[in-house]
Amino acid sequence: MSLTMGSGPFGHAPAGVFAPGNVLIDPYPRRMRGLLDGVTVVDSTHGQLVHEPGRLPRCFFPAADVRTDLLVAGPAGVPSAALGESQVWDLRLGDRLVERAAIAYPAPPPEAARVAGHIALYWRVMDQWYEEDLPAVAHIRDPYHRVDALPSSRHVRVSLDGVTLAESDGAVVVYETGLVPRWYFARSDVRVPLERSDYRSWCAYKGEATYWSLAVGDTPHVNLAWTYASPRHDAALARDRVAFFNERVDLDVDGAREERPGGPWADPDWWRDRTFEGDL
Repeated sequence: MSLTMGSGPFGHAPAGVFAPGNVLIDPYPRRMRGLLDGVTVVDSTHGQLVHEPGRLPRCFFPAADVRTDLLVAGPAGVPSAALGESQVWDLRLGDRLVERAAIAYPAPPPEAARVAGHIALYWRVMDQWYEEDLPAVAHIRDPYHRVDALPSSRHVRVSLDGVTLAESDGAVVVYETGLVPRWYFARSDVRVPLERSDYRSWCAYKGEATYWSLAVGDTPHVNLAWTYASPRHDAALARDRVAFFNERVDLDVDGAREERPGGPWADPDWWRDRTFEGDL
């Protein structure tokens, strides 16, 4: 789907609508299933994907597609300028009670009427999500989000404090919506010893990442690099390669020094922040 073509929000036949605050509500026809303790809590092909500035999309499902018999009304949630007053639900399955498992906006403004009668399940609540028949990880996937992994013959060098960490004329560059280009090096092009970390993260588009720490002189750099050992198909060319955070290293592409981007990954302790884990 494209933003400017067909049923995209700026196409000739938009399928979605805009609510106050530049909030886009789009139909989400992909079959989504959420399971808890082996019980299907939601199974729907009629979701409404809500795009709000500054946060991951949330998918709201018709109440008829949700096991509402498992939901227990909790406290009122935080109101939304775009969606109205909210209702939070707990989920009870046998002896197991999961607090703050779901949210609904029962009386949205007219521009957001599509979410009326719909319920969103917090991603973290389910033991497993499926998109059609493929396991889904981290958060729901945005149809406007792209990941393009491309081979490149540009000369790329990564260094830190004057020490070359990796250098190659055959890296793979990954262009991903909303992120700076990431350069992935063959292990043979990495010039410093890497120590495998216990940390893991999950990307809805690329899969599970494992992390590497290293030292430059006497200075340790924890979780400075990562690898996708079994990437999803869009990132397949990056398989088993090593990428370094542009935010924390010096990157020279064809001899030109790239400016370090800011943002959360510039913090050496970014991995301690639980907000990096996927959620609703």
